[in-house]
Amino acid sequence: MRTEQEHEYVEYVQSRLSSLRRTAYLVLGDGDRADDAVQDALTVLYRRWGRLTDVASMDAYVHTMVVRACLTYRRRSWSQVLLRGDPPDSAVESGSGRVDDRLVVREALGRLPVRQRMAVILRYLCDLPVSDVAHVLGCSEGTVKSRTYHGLRALRAALGERAPASEPAAIAAHGRGQA
Repeated sequence: MRTEQEHEYVEYVQSRLSSLRRTAYLVLGDGDRADDAVQDALTVLYRRWGRLTDVASMDAYVHTMVVRACLTYRRRSWSQVLLRGDPPDSAVESGSGRVDDRLVVREALGRLPVRQRMAVILRYLCDLPVSDVAHVLGCSEGTVKSRTYHGLRALRAALGERAPASEPAAIAAHGRGQA
C-alpha cells in the first residue's frame, strides 16, 4: 500500500474506531472480544483498502465487516470460555440509579433474538439510519423496521415496570455510556 493510502486508512480508522468498538461491544457484551472482532475487521479492511474506490458507503461497509466479525466470534465455541470471573466493581455515585438502569437494559438486550438485538443496537445505539442498518444486516429496510419494532416491543415486555421513561432514549443513552 502506498504511503498516501496508508495515511487515508489511518485517518479513517482513527475517526471511526470508538464507534466500531462500541458496536462490537454491544453485540458481544465483552470488551476484550469486541476489541478482537474490531481488530480482525480492520485487518481485512487494511488488506482491501486500495481496492475500495467504488464502495458507496464506506461506513456501512466497515460496520458490516465488524458485525460479521462479531457474529463469527459468537459462533466460536472457545469464545464462550471466560478467562476471568465477574468483572471488577467500579465506583458509582451513591444513590444513582443510572448503573441499575444500564444493567437492566443490557440484560434485556441480551434476551432478544440476535437479529432483533442487532437491529435495535444499530438503529438506536449506533444511531444508523434504516438504510444503513439494512445494508449492514443484508436485509430490506422493511425487515429492519419490523425487527426494530418487535425488538423494542420485546424490550418493553422484558423491562416491565423497571423500564426507564423512554425506552429508545434510554437504550441510546446506554450506548453512549450516559445511562
